[in-house]
Amino acid sequence: MNVPVLHPDLTPAQRDCLDALPLTGNHVVSGPPGSGKSLLAAHRAVHLALTGRPTLLLSRSNLLRQLLHGTLQGLTVPGAPVEAATVHGWVLRRFGRDAARTEDGWFDWTALIHRAAATFGGDDPATPHLVVDEGQDLPPEFYRLIRLAAASVTVFADECQRLTETNSTLAEITGALGRATGRAGIAGNHRNTREIASLAEHFRTGGSAPEMPFRSGTLPVIRRYSGNQDLADDIAGMAARQPRHRVGVIVNSLRTAADLMRRLERAGLAHEPQLYSSAAPAGRYRDLDLARPGVVLVHRASAKGLDFDTVVIADTETDADTDPTAASLRMAYYVMITRARERLVLGWQGSRLPRHLEGLRGWAVMR
Repeated sequence: MNVPVLHPDLTPAQRDCLDALPLTGNHVVSGPPGSGKSLLAAHRAVHLALTGRPTLLLSRSNLLRQLLHGTLQGLTVPGAPVEAATVHGWVLRRFGRDAARTEDGWFDWTALIHRAAATFGGDDPATPHLVVDEGQDLPPEFYRLIRLAAASVTVFADECQRLTETNSTLAEITGALGRATGRAGIAGNHRNTREIASLAEHFRTGGSAPEMPFRSGTLPVIRRYSGNQDLADDIAGMAARQPRHRVGVIVNSLRTAADLMRRLERAGLAHEPQLYSSAAPAGRYRDLDLARPGVVLVHRASAKGLDFDTVVIADTETDADTDPTAASLRMAYYVMITRARERLVLGWQGSRLPRHLEGLRGWAVMR
């Protein structure tokens, strides 16, 4: 059994934020990339579990759920277990496999709200505390639902990282949870180097400028590749030069990911490459070991909440026809860039540099 270790590796600001949150009521905690929201979400869930109620740490992404599960393993307190689950999995558990859905396949939140309201008001000790990580990627209706279905709700979010079509601003989350919802913030960037964070700022939309990291490193690289083999060779070289590091390859095309996976499997890497596919029901393409070194290939839709020593944004040319000022594009690159701890490469193929990468000299090296 693990012993209760509730504050390992937290900064004073992170500890203060965590300790200031009451164990009752609903709360929304905001912070920029690298501020430690996911780590704080895990700690918060452990704190709430000590009250004796069931506690769930929810995320929309299954890959983030796997990462949170690993974090919780080092924080578990005997007699106060916490489970990491996806929102999809929790809804099916709470409302059954016949939970109402809309035509697009997502849940019918209005119907579920009516079901939850029918049993609201009791003091059932089985009613769980819910902690939500990356909460900006869920719709306001979801928060109206869990307000009725949870003993308390704590949401960690950053509205500058909204990548899904069904997303919420911090104001919408707070409004859906009720007027008494507490608000807290956590500042700082403990993940990126100053150079990576500065490039990310070029793509940030909205919100106040976050604090720049003190740690410095090399400039990000914008590199043209002649083809996927050239790209795979470069990725393999990065992995070979830093065998203990994690290299995250973020793609916009699953076809590109599959092709790179085949090439990397033939490259004789020290650690077998991993590919995540949300379409896989189980197995090697669904259940990853995100703690071990080596190459991990993920679609950009699954990159939220992750971090890697090196990040390669592999196919930026797929955005060449998109308006470079579009908020959705800028937000996507803000998220992808801030996944990198030490090194960042933005790769492209073709005869012309994608428009959204123009004008970045000074923030990145062109190769």
